Amino acid sequence: MTQILVPTLGESVSEAIISKWLKKEGEAVALDEPICELETDKVTLEVNAPAAGVISKISHEEGSTVEAGAVLGEIEEGASAGAAPAPKAEAPKAAAAPVAAATPVAAEKLSPAVQKMTADNKINPAEVSGTGKDGRVTKGDVIAHMEAPKAPVASAPKAAPVVARAAGPREEKVKMTRLRQKIAERLKEAQNTAAMLTTFNEIDMTAVMEMRSLYKDQFEKKHGVKLGFMSFFVKAAVNALREIPAVNGEISGDEIIYKNYYDISVAVSTPQGLVVPVVKDCDTKSMAQIEKDIGSLGSRAREGKITVDEMSGGTFTITNGGVFGSLMSTPIINPPQVAILGMHKTMMRPMVMPNGEIKARPMMYLALSYDHRLIDGREAVTFLVRIKEALEDPQRLILEV
Repeated sequence: MTQILVPTLGESVSEAIISKWLKKEGEAVALDEPICELETDKVTLEVNAPAAGVISKISHEEGSTVEAGAVLGEIEEGASAGAAPAPKAEAPKAAAAPVAAATPVAAEKLSPAVQKMTADNKINPAEVSGTGKDGRVTKGDVIAHMEAPKAPVASAPKAAPVVARAAGPREEKVKMTRLRQKIAERLKEAQNTAAMLTTFNEIDMTAVMEMRSLYKDQFEKKHGVKLGFMSFFVKAAVNALREIPAVNGEISGDEIIYKNYYDISVAVSTPQGLVVPVVKDCDTKSMAQIEKDIGSLGSRAREGKITVDEMSGGTFTITNGGVFGSLMSTPIINPPQVAILGMHKTMMRPMVMPNGEIKARPMMYLALSYDHRLIDGREAVTFLVRIKEALEDPQRLILEV
């Protein structure tokens, strides 16, 4: 007998909820086959069969809360599931009696006059009831057939009347998932704990869009990934974090932790809620690798396959509400981080150029929410200005100035 155990749930995660059993007692499983889904406050995890055999016992039902290392059930190794009942033999259907083919009116039964009359009026003689000898069709029969009232042509069926919605509850109560509960707790914790403030700026995206348009085909051909906007923002953020280290810091009791690594959390919307996978060591990675990492983590997050480790350890967060059409917002800090950068929708707006000329330019509002306990207003504004400068002149990203 092999026990099915709750796996290690990751850093700071001690319990999970059984969201779904994929197998039932008595069902056969293969080694490493997914048999159960667990939902933590960060991710949804699959529990795989530790051995091949039959699930002999399920110890906790769906919806139960379990701790890391708890026994979920047992597998009887080497056993096979009970044979499925043989399908019932269907009683042989009685052979349908052959339908006699309609006997056409023989041509010799029609007189030349009747043949001419039916041909001229495009009448099928088989449809005319004959009253002559041996059922022969006469001219009178053809005339009677022509004068008989025709069956009305069936009209198109009328649309069914609109039926009022069946009476039922106007509200529905659904238990929050553990992930959604934790998201709510963390966001409220951030509001209650941090002295949160938001500063705004705007970016002229012309240079980034022109560079992307110029090199996107070559970039994709060489690196096998599309050149998006997020890698520009990640690189710009890393440069700004180096200059303003407090934005990359953390408050721990009465101490400040300054982090000399740059693991950027990228917010991803999934059917289960907002998750924030982490792109590690962004200061050492090329834009191509950053794009690959973001694409891979985002896909895995939406499929529910992201791991706890891939969501841990971020030092700074970037969120892009612009993909949903947001023009401006005040993002909430992702604890224990002390700042978050919000991107928004790029829109053409009239701008006054340095020479006084007015031009339509692709503009984006940026928002930086920060913890005023650690970051002063001057530092926050300077950080956002550095992001703006880097993106309005992307060569700065290459030269790291």
